[in-house]
Amino acid sequence: MAEQEKPGIFDGCAFSIVPCPKELTDALIERLTESIVKYGGEVVPIKTDILKEMVSLRRVTHIIANSIDFPQYEEATSMMIPVVKSAWISASLAKGRLAQIRPFTPDPRMIFSEVVLSCADIPPTDQDAIIGATMAMGGMDSENVTKLTTHICALSMDHPKCQLAVNKKLKCKIVLPHWFDDCFKLGKRIDEGPYLLPDPEYLRANPEDAIKVPSSQHLEGATSARPDYLPSPPGDVVGARPTLTVFNGTKVMLSGDLSIRDRLKEIIRGLIESGGGEMVDDVEACDWFICQYRDGPQYIRASQTGKTVGNLSWLYYVITHNEWTSPFRRLLHYPVPRDGITGFRGMKITVSNYGGEARIYLENLIKATGATYTKTMKSENTHLVTARQSGEKCDAARDWSIHAVNHLWIEDSYAKCEKQPESKNRYTHFPARTHLGEIIGQTSFDEKILQDLYFPGGPEKLTPSSKRKRKILDKADENSYSEGPAEGVAIGRQKHKGINVMTDTDAEYAQKTTEAFGVPAPAKRRATTQFTTPAKGCQVRTGKENETPSTVSSTSRSAKDKALNRLSVLAPDIALYEKEKKRGLKDGHGLWGGKRAADLIDRENLNRSSSSPVAGEEKEAKAEKRPAKKARPTLPEVNMRVVLTGFQRWVNDKHREDADRKKLRDFGIAVVPDGQPCDYLVAPHLVRTVKFLRNLSKGATIVSSSWIEDCLDKKQLLDPQDYILKDEENEKKFGIKLATSVRRARQNKGKLLWNIPIYCTNNIKNGPAGYQAIAEANGALFMMYGARSGTTIKPTKPEEDEGGPDPVYLLSNTSPEERKLWTKFEAMATNGNMEPRIVAADWLLDVVMNQEVMFDEKYLVTNFFN
Repeated sequence: MAEQEKPGIFDGCAFSIVPCPKELTDALIERLTESIVKYGGEVVPIKTDILKEMVSLRRVTHIIANSIDFPQYEEATSMMIPVVKSAWISASLAKGRLAQIRPFTPDPRMIFSEVVLSCADIPPTDQDAIIGATMAMGGMDSENVTKLTTHICALSMDHPKCQLAVNKKLKCKIVLPHWFDDCFKLGKRIDEGPYLLPDPEYLRANPEDAIKVPSSQHLEGATSARPDYLPSPPGDVVGARPTLTVFNGTKVMLSGDLSIRDRLKEIIRGLIESGGGEMVDDVEACDWFICQYRDGPQYIRASQTGKTVGNLSWLYYVITHNEWTSPFRRLLHYPVPRDGITGFRGMKITVSNYGGEARIYLENLIKATGATYTKTMKSENTHLVTARQSGEKCDAARDWSIHAVNHLWIEDSYAKCEKQPESKNRYTHFPARTHLGEIIGQTSFDEKILQDLYFPGGPEKLTPSSKRKRKILDKADENSYSEGPAEGVAIGRQKHKGINVMTDTDAEYAQKTTEAFGVPAPAKRRATTQFTTPAKGCQVRTGKENETPSTVSSTSRSAKDKALNRLSVLAPDIALYEKEKKRGLKDGHGLWGGKRAADLIDRENLNRSSSSPVAGEEKEAKAEKRPAKKARPTLPEVNMRVVLTGFQRWVNDKHREDADRKKLRDFGIAVVPDGQPCDYLVAPHLVRTVKFLRNLSKGATIVSSSWIEDCLDKKQLLDPQDYILKDEENEKKFGIKLATSVRRARQNKGKLLWNIPIYCTNNIKNGPAGYQAIAEANGALFMMYGARSGTTIKPTKPEEDEGGPDPVYLLSNTSPEERKLWTKFEAMATNGNMEPRIVAADWLLDVVMNQEVMFDEKYLVTNFFN
């Protein structure tokens, strides 16, 4: 601790410190307490053993915890009490004042918490993107390299910042910008090792080279929802199991659907009662309810009344570690759905490049979704979950058009209780020199999603404690971000002289915290995150074609599209099919996978006979004696990629659509989802849908739907140039010339609205998501604006701005709620030396349709809706 600082830094602050055996030990807590008291603060003990009677936190201004996994966390967020890591104390002492809260939040979703970044020889536009995204995810930006700097982003060691760090032997890490990019795409913080300068493995090694399989530190005691036995105490405990204090004053109920033997039940009863707890048979009387499935009146009642609901695996974890943990933190600590997750029934999923506990965890998670897990891979498999994009299974997935995704897809689908789109970039991204097993098991449940799906509403009569718990959960959800990279995260309000966290409005609090801490406080729920780099959404549209939708399509390329590309390269295909002939089986399906990369870990750690390499070699030897099967015919090379919009031929006729798609593929025409690169946009006429405007912005050739229909009807590939779309009626209606718009789009190259700020209200017609997709497809900076939005335009005096006022747009309508926002928006723009233009959404649609930036006062909301 910095002993030279003068007292008074923590005047008026009352701290509670949550102990953690690994990160917040008694010795560290003692040192923190001494520093807090020395500099004017107070330490209030926090009670964590009796969970049913949560301690009142009204006296507390800050909670020190290196994890959000403690019982009072929801209560703290509902009261907007800041929860910070222990490093926040050191940072405050080093600064001589209270440090910012956001960079020290223990919430794992803020992946760059405690990161202080300084950029070196990075291009300015890339610097802005990296800094903005880092700050949005909990990090801080530093113009100069100091002792507090943790990371320098650089392309080489030649920059003065890097030389300074080396000469002064600073402890900061000098990393390539690729590390930030990979972390952004995954939404997880991966190890910096492969990206460290001066000799980064990321640039030096071959992507196909082997990578050490990491240990699965987040999966301890959470690999199965139905454990076979009660684990032994941790290795550091010698002799008999110590008395458990975690059950002190707690009533536990075991549900009948657990199907455990009487002897095991008595063992559990003995452990609970010896620790001061009690076993009960009434769901109303219990504090913890242990069950296997998310159904039944007892589960619903326990969940609705705020009981702690977990499964047997969670209970065993609590017994083994003698400490409370939230059953929502680990996916297989919460009761499983009896009928699986919607959309997974009928799927056949296999796993590659994961080993040890990670492989067992994924196997059990796949089964919990309702899908079928297969150890080997055949052509009828629908999905491959892999930690790296290398190996025989990955090659086969490309050839067989099987979705190849990382484990985040299965985890997010299970956590959100619905199948997530496989084409989302987060699920198809594989960093070249990172084994994704290092971030497995970090996904948690959102209680609100579970509540809406499995125990909606609530009983009419609730006990006072149950009412309080429900109120806490609702308030905590209200105080958290509803969108953006910090979705679900709640940042508390910091107490300070002159700041009243209970009565100050968001605007007043932002202004006061700017004066006190140098930065404005992060806005609350439904607010726009400042400095975030706009990112394209990742969802495939399923609604009507001729309406501006409220969803955004993905820009990533699906696994199926990659497989079709792979099949167009004949040489690798021939080698693969020759290998397939040697490994053919009786049923005509080849066995892919063979000896897994992680078999050694499986055998040494878990002694799983199914992963024996000897058995794999015997099967392979037998397979070589069997007759080879015929190679599957390859598809012709893709010559044209098309996106369809407003296409009526396939409406309500899935079988015809599938048959027609195959015919088109035989012609060399691939129908790709919106968001992927395309050569032609097929439409019946001019329409203002998201698909049409996004692909027009790419400069795609626009042809009539009759081209596709004639190709199918005449069973031959026709020249698309003979079907260029001509629609004079709608050209006159929209005031454009389609050929001119296409020509301009090719010149603009997606930068028609480059860096033009466009704000949008939440209540805009058809929802803001569709307009966001259109604006971002043309390079605009798209942000949401609402009643609680803070100032997102830097105040600038006219003499400080080299050019004249630039325009800033707000898409709005004339409802009374919208009108209240106009004055605030105009003031924000004027203070930033910008020209506010509050316009109807038709301005954006017309600009993109014309592919020319224009403005007319007729688009102002005060004129447009009159």
